[in-house]
Amino acid sequence: MSTFTVIDPSTGSPITTLERAEIDQVDAAVADAVRAQRAWAALAPVARADALRSFARVVEAHVDELAALEVRNSGHPIGSARWEAQHVAQVLNYYAGAPERLIGSQIPVAGGLDVTYHEPYGVVGIIVPWNFPMTIAAWGFAPALAAGNAVVLKPAELTPLTAIRLGELALEAGLPERLFQVVVGSGSVVGQRFVSHPDVHKVVFTGSTEVGTEVAAGCARMLKPVTLELGGKSANIVFADADLEKAAAGVPGSVFDNAGQDCCARSRLLVQRSVYDRFLEMLEPAVAAWKVGDPHDEDTQMGPLISASHRSTVQGFLDGVDVAFRGSAPEGDGFWFAPAVVLAQPGDRIARDEVFGPVLAVMPFDDEADAIRLANDTAYGLAGSIWTESLGRGIRVSRGVRSGVLSVNSHSSVRYATPFGGMKASGLGRELGPDAAEHFTEVKNVFYATE
Repeated sequence: MSTFTVIDPSTGSPITTLERAEIDQVDAAVADAVRAQRAWAALAPVARADALRSFARVVEAHVDELAALEVRNSGHPIGSARWEAQHVAQVLNYYAGAPERLIGSQIPVAGGLDVTYHEPYGVVGIIVPWNFPMTIAAWGFAPALAAGNAVVLKPAELTPLTAIRLGELALEAGLPERLFQVVVGSGSVVGQRFVSHPDVHKVVFTGSTEVGTEVAAGCARMLKPVTLELGGKSANIVFADADLEKAAAGVPGSVFDNAGQDCCARSRLLVQRSVYDRFLEMLEPAVAAWKVGDPHDEDTQMGPLISASHRSTVQGFLDGVDVAFRGSAPEGDGFWFAPAVVLAQPGDRIARDEVFGPVLAVMPFDDEADAIRLANDTAYGLAGSIWTESLGRGIRVSRGVRSGVLSVNSHSSVRYATPFGGMKASGLGRELGPDAAEHFTEVKNVFYATE
C-alpha cells in the first residue's frame, strides 16, 4: 500500500503521512454503505432529520478545531476557515428539513390514482477538490444523506484532513456506522472506482473540466447520473454608471480570495472604456492594501497557494504578459505568490484559460453588447458580477451573460438556500438550493387502479 505526505502550504513542512486506499478497500466501503443505506432509508423521515441536526450541532461545537485544521492543511486565512466550518453546520441544518419535505405528486388520471415518490439512489460517491475541502463536501453529503442515501466521500490528497475529521464527527453525532465514509486515495483509483462500481448509483464531482469530462464519460457508460461542478473564467463587468469606488474596493476579494484558487473567481475584469483609466487608478491601492500573510493571523486576507507545483503553474501565466501592478506577499518558506493585475486582450491566454491563482486580467469594453460579448467569449460559464446603478441594465446584462451564478453590485456566488452550478464547460446539474435533496432521488410513479 502506498502512502503520501500532507503538507502545510504556509511553511512547506509535512503535517502527516496517510495511506492511499486501494480498489479492494473502496469496494469494501461501498459494500458497507449498501447495508447502512438500507437501514437509513427505512427510518422515519423525522429520525433522519434529527440525526442531521445532531450532526450540525456537533460540527458547530467543533468550528474552531475544524478551522484550525483547515488553516494548517489548506492555508486558508483563519477568518475564512472559521466561516467555512460554520457553513458546513448551516448546510446540515438546512437539509435537515428535507427528509420531511420530499413530497411527491398526486396526478389526476382516468381509472385510478397516480402517485409519485422520491426514492434515494442508494450509495452516492462524492469526489471533492482541494480548494474548499469542507464546504464543497457538505454541499454533496448533506442533501444526499437527507434524501436517504449513504455517502462515500473522496477528498483531495492535498487537503484531506477536515474531511476525515467530519467523518469522525458524524459518528460522534450518532449517524449510523458506515453511512458516511471518507476514503482517502488517488483519483485514478478511488474516484475511478466510484464511476465504475455498479453499487455506486450517483457520482458528484467537483474539479477541472478535463477530469470532469472523463468522469462524465465513465458515468455515461454505466448509465449513471452525475453532477459536475467544473472550472470557470468569470467576468466582473463594471459600467461607467456604477459606484466605482465600491466596485474597485470589491475587486480584490472577488479574485484574490483563497489566493484565487476558486472556480468562481472573477478573474476577468471588464471595465467600460470611458472610465477604464480612472478605475485602474482606483484599483491599484486596493490591491496594494490586500493583506497576504500568515493564515493564522486574524487580519490576513490571503494565504499561500496550495503547493510548489501549483505556484509554478500560476507563475507561468505571467510569462510575457503586461503586468500593470502587483500586491505583496511574504518571502521564504511556504508557497507564497503576490497578487497580479494584467492588462490583456481578448485572445490572450491569460484572458481565456483558468489560472486558478491570484491573477486578474483587465480589458476595456464599449457598451452593453460589447460587455456581453466579451463576458461570453470563454468556454466556461460559472459565475460573474455586474456593476451598474441601472436596474434595467442589470437585468438585461444578467440575462445576456451565459453563466449559472451572477451577482449585480456584489460578488456573491454561494448561498446554501439558492442553486449553484455552471453552464457550458463549467458543469452539469446544480447543487444547493431548496431542490438539492430531490437531485439525490429517483422519481417512482405508481398507478393505483380504482376501476
